[in-house]
Amino acid sequence: MKPWVILPVKELVGAKQRLAPLLSPEERIALMQVMLCDVMAALSAAQGLAGIAPVTLDPWAQTLAQQHGARIITEGAREGHTGAVTAAASVLQAEGVEAILTLPGDIPAVKTPEIEALIRAASAAPAFIIAPAHDEQGSNAILMSPPDAVKLRFGEYSYFPHLASARAARIAPQILRLPGIAMDIDHPADIARFARIPEAADTQTLAWLAQNGILSRLA
Repeated sequence: MKPWVILPVKELVGAKQRLAPLLSPEERIALMQVMLCDVMAALSAAQGLAGIAPVTLDPWAQTLAQQHGARIITEGAREGHTGAVTAAASVLQAEGVEAILTLPGDIPAVKTPEIEALIRAASAAPAFIIAPAHDEQGSNAILMSPPDAVKLRFGEYSYFPHLASARAARIAPQILRLPGIAMDIDHPADIARFARIPEAADTQTLAWLAQNGILSRLA
């Protein structure tokens, strides 16, 4: 079972508004760009993926996708995270894709072995594998087969509803706790937490935060 990755990326102008107390608009765009670089690097090195499909209309993100040989999907790109994933999953399933993996672009500590662990967990369909956020509120990665096995609805409190939706679809959800995937960055406190985890040590994102004085602001 080789899944296609669906990676929703909103247009970067106005990104990460909840970081406004710490970062300027230009810094928020730059942070989003460097986080996407880390995520794409981890995905591109993973074995067992059929392909990577960012869902975006952002020119910078599209250029990054092309550099990694990814397929750009524009359907649903302005319909929020849930709408983007749902639209892309429909496009891929219509082409015969049997499994999808979706994750966000703001988990720069994600590691290639974590991606591969998700893939290995899906041994047969139907399957629903989920990696929660560190606070068990968000659903930071979901792999499922078939692509419409469970109705998805992302948001800050989506983790437990997704477990319930899988069980309602008579699929026993598999839960993988993966520290790199778990560390999404939405609030200033998340940056501080990210900087402390071992998985962040060799990321472009941590280097950018240090070089631009963001970590010293937190201190």
